[in-house]
Amino acid sequence: MFGLRPEEFIANAFLIAIFLLFAFPIHEFSHAYAAYRRGDGTAKMYGRLSLNPIVHFDPMGGLLLVLTAFSGSGLLFGWAKPTPVNPNNLRDRRNDEVLVALAGPASNLLMAVAGAIVFRILVASQQDLPFVVWEVIRLFVTINIVLAVFNLIPVPPLDGSALLFRVVSPATAWQLRPMLAQYGSIFLLVVIFAIVLTPLGAVVGRLINGLTNLLLGL
Repeated sequence: MFGLRPEEFIANAFLIAIFLLFAFPIHEFSHAYAAYRRGDGTAKMYGRLSLNPIVHFDPMGGLLLVLTAFSGSGLLFGWAKPTPVNPNNLRDRRNDEVLVALAGPASNLLMAVAGAIVFRILVASQQDLPFVVWEVIRLFVTINIVLAVFNLIPVPPLDGSALLFRVVSPATAWQLRPMLAQYGSIFLLVVIFAIVLTPLGAVVGRLINGLTNLLLGL
């Protein structure tokens, strides 16, 4: 089964469902809600101020999630439809843009913490559960941490770019925005390849595993 053991196949199938039905919609809803609270109703106008997974589903991101989950590589990667935000509608554009952007990664961290709490409760109560249950919870925590960290990379279209534009001067941000908007995807690919093909990947892996083990109490 795609090079996976049966229990791994089942665990990844559950994870795909969890991320498409809950994790991705919650991430995008968090952006939409933060923007709405700060004065921008664009996401609401497009029906995105909702936890309905259908309105947040991105066909390409969903397909990539399925392909990577069943590739046997140990990698799980995909995305939802980006939430539309008009920064000009925000009450305090420079600061509110950061709040809206960080709402997504923050939701991933909260989901990771929630998954870790469930894991710890099950361990403390000495539940005799199938391996696939433990694996799904562990991977849910890990991947939410990965999504939070990955989205903080300061390159458009990732959420971290808003933080970058906030810490530099308005003039520098004005110069960076068009350049990063045009070449951001290339920069992002370079970062991804650097993580996959260089020792940087081992450093990132230790960071993610350390955070996961810390939350799970392992």
